[in-house]
Amino acid sequence: FVMKLLVLGSGAGGGSPQWNCNSEVSKAVREHKDGTSIRTQSSIAVSADDEKWFLFNASPDIGSQMLKNKQLHPKKEPRHSPISGVVLTNGDVDHVAGLLTLRERQNLTLYAHRRVHDVLGKNSIFNVLNPDYVEKKEMSMNKEFELEDKNFKKSGILVEAFEVPGKVALWLEDESKGENFGTQEGDTIGLKISSKENLKSFFYIPACAKITDELQSRINGSDLILFDGTLWKNDEMEQSKVGEKTGQRMGHINNSGVNGSMEMFKKIDVKRKIYIHINTTNPILLDYSEERKIVEENGWEVSYDGMEISL
Repeated sequence: FVMKLLVLGSGAGGGSPQWNCNSEVSKAVREHKDGTSIRTQSSIAVSADDEKWFLFNASPDIGSQMLKNKQLHPKKEPRHSPISGVVLTNGDVDHVAGLLTLRERQNLTLYAHRRVHDVLGKNSIFNVLNPDYVEKKEMSMNKEFELEDKNFKKSGILVEAFEVPGKVALWLEDESKGENFGTQEGDTIGLKISSKENLKSFFYIPACAKITDELQSRINGSDLILFDGTLWKNDEMEQSKVGEKTGQRMGHINNSGVNGSMEMFKKIDVKRKIYIHINTTNPILLDYSEERKIVEENGWEVSYDGMEISL
């Protein structure tokens, strides 16, 4: 079997169009203009055998995402799910709220950094994840391991988690702790996901504030990366008059500019580069935009809901 990657959601928080956003991009998507498509909130699913699937982040849109992708439909009666577990890259609402949908007494393994497990454990609403069915496992950083289902059956999917520059989840910010709002190591992680069968691999980094020398070294020479594509430029939300926060304030690197991801990746050897977690204000969401043309000329693709990749 080849490892399969399915993009369930390619949008950032709120998806595209966001429910109360009427900026140029959101308006075009809402009106179903040619060259636009609706995007749900960021999540991917991966399988090494086409039977057991693992979610990487559980977005608030997980219900509709499962419905749209037959790979995730129940296959047996009366209850069943091909979803064996969930791996979290941070504690953002758009990555953890979908866990509440997965509460119907289904065997699952939940992988996360200790820090994320801790904050979820302190929020009693997540007690709906019955511990008799949901096995919580802590991910150690920089140590490869194989994903397992609740019954410790191996998946054939290898994962290595590593810390990347980012920011504590919005709902956990503490203004009394200075300009970093209490951000700690482990609040944002990236993942290297590999097939045990053929050792093919890719990187999944939906949030990243800066491309450090360490990160460059880690991803250099890789075949595929799904990378933070949130904003075209740092002050995009302010320019679109939909918000005041910059990309950096939210813990995201912009696509364009001298310190943007497009420019930084010119120094890194990656065969296939795909933007994911794209905000509803970002003009790269429009097939016909000048910005889309620029990212494609720079060797980037823009992910879309339902995108499938085999490795």
